[in-house]
Amino acid sequence: MQSSSHGRSSRKRYLLLSIAALILSAAGVISLRIAEAQLPAGRDVVEVCKGCHADYVQSYLAHRHGQAGNVRGPDCQTCHGNAEAHVKAGGGRGVGGVLGFSNKTISADRKAGVCLSCHEGNRHLAFWDAGKHRKNDVSCNNCHTLHGTPGKGSTIALVAPDPLVAPYETTVRQLQYETCTSCHRQIRSQLLRPSHHPIVEGRITCTDCHNPHGALSHAMVKSESVVQLCTSCHAEKRGPFIWGHPPVEENCLTCHNSHGSNHARLLAEKAPNVCQDCHDAAKHPGTVYGGGGGWNTIPPGGTPNTRLIARGCVNCHFHIHGSNAPANRGKYFLR
Repeated sequence: MQSSSHGRSSRKRYLLLSIAALILSAAGVISLRIAEAQLPAGRDVVEVCKGCHADYVQSYLAHRHGQAGNVRGPDCQTCHGNAEAHVKAGGGRGVGGVLGFSNKTISADRKAGVCLSCHEGNRHLAFWDAGKHRKNDVSCNNCHTLHGTPGKGSTIALVAPDPLVAPYETTVRQLQYETCTSCHRQIRSQLLRPSHHPIVEGRITCTDCHNPHGALSHAMVKSESVVQLCTSCHAEKRGPFIWGHPPVEENCLTCHNSHGSNHARLLAEKAPNVCQDCHDAAKHPGTVYGGGGGWNTIPPGGTPNTRLIARGCVNCHFHIHGSNAPANRGKYFLR
């Protein structure tokens, strides 16, 4: 009897030990699966994302944010948010609360806020909230991308329009104006006119004159006034002059179109029109164009067209930006 009850107790202990072993084994499997579901910290998360987003990861690693030497650079979760729920669900657009910058339902302020969380201290972003881009719901990803095509030489990861039509492109670099004119189409048409600043040739950029990240000035120019901006390059027009020309001192755009024109020297109109917009009745006659006049003929009922008189204003008044000559020669910009 004792041996029988001892056998039953042994079997009972064995059964209890087996159950305990199964429980511990199951707990170990569960903890292992939980550990597998958790994403690694830091740059190692890139390897997890590469499983589904290989193309995006490759282009990200080609830019300065993702380069191996940039230990302070962001990883995927820095910009797109915690992706654990996204991975557990097996991926999918927007699954798990991942922030997709191409998602048009997400506000521009939220997208820009991700970038500003790191770049807010940049002095060029001091007036972002006051700039026209922010007020018109333009976010950082509309102009920049960390998933661009490597090899274009753009250090600031500019978005390239597709398809690109660049008849004056003379470099393999991605020119800045290509990104800006993807929205500012009317400016692109001006840049392609015969007389233009060398922007399409890559000699100057849009940001040489404008701050796209915000400014308190008109058109977000990088000076307090248009005159100060223009004379930062065209110093010979700065003065001071004994005889100043009021429209020159007030605004260069009174006579010139800064992006491009069909007339020489970026003039808004061809001379003498541009001059006679102001000097219509001073010294030289300035009547309107008409078919009722000519050089020396007076048709019946008509009058001579005096618009043909002294039509080459700058042939004589060639110092129109200002003169330091004495007396009337300087006053009328003759020398």
